[in-house]
Amino acid sequence: MKKIFVVLLLTALTLTAAAQGYKQINDISYTKKTDAYAQERLKLDVYYPEGMKDCPVIVWFHGGGLEGGKKEIPNKLKEKGYVVVGANYRLLPKVSVDETLDDAAEAVAWVFRHAEEYGGDTRKIVVTGHSAGGYLAMLLCLNKAWLNHYAVDADDVMMYVPFSGQAVTHYNVRKMKGLQPLQVTIDEYAPIFWVRNDCPPLVLICGDRELELYGRYDENQYLARMMKLVGHEQTYLYEIDGHGHGKMVEPAFHILETHLNKMLGKKVNP
Repeated sequence: MKKIFVVLLLTALTLTAAAQGYKQINDISYTKKTDAYAQERLKLDVYYPEGMKDCPVIVWFHGGGLEGGKKEIPNKLKEKGYVVVGANYRLLPKVSVDETLDDAAEAVAWVFRHAEEYGGDTRKIVVTGHSAGGYLAMLLCLNKAWLNHYAVDADDVMMYVPFSGQAVTHYNVRKMKGLQPLQVTIDEYAPIFWVRNDCPPLVLICGDRELELYGRYDENQYLARMMKLVGHEQTYLYEIDGHGHGKMVEPAFHILETHLNKMLGKKVNP
């Protein structure tokens, strides 16, 4: 009888898990800005598991060199029990990089205010993104002023996981000053300018150093070294061999999930 009860219980749990539904709401405006371009562009999508609470929340910023791209919910983040937010931001050269960074900060602030409405836990927010999106994640992490503007402490984010983000000043920010992609500068728009020892865990993921865009791995390696030198012990650097700038994205999600599970005290699948 006991065995039958256990079998029935396991069956019920399996059916419940299988029946777990996910919902996506698109084109939610997250801004208080009133200009036409902001009203058109500053929207986000929310993907979430129905009927669940205290879920991790992953904020995903798309790539596109700060000049292109659009919001997305990556397939690799779906049906994992996460609330996933894919956010747009205004693009260069229509706006300045300051405005783009402010948009990214406003999107994260929106998530802090609204995550619980979708079953998310504001103590478990992860900010991530690929390429330009990774660059935005880095700067929000290291330069606290951007999120402070929206009364959010950058250190209240649980973890930052930029995929192939630029650690020096972004090449298209430099282009607006007449510089070429290989004319490197480090100024207030370079994440490495803001190294600090008291930020949340920072997980840097890049493709193969010989295949990456404009020495992207080497920039991240330098940032990781500087973070270690200032005393930040939870900076992690990964190089995905054999994968270039675009192809590194899919395997990078496994690294993100591994670190997230570690922080949540869950079993980690190697």
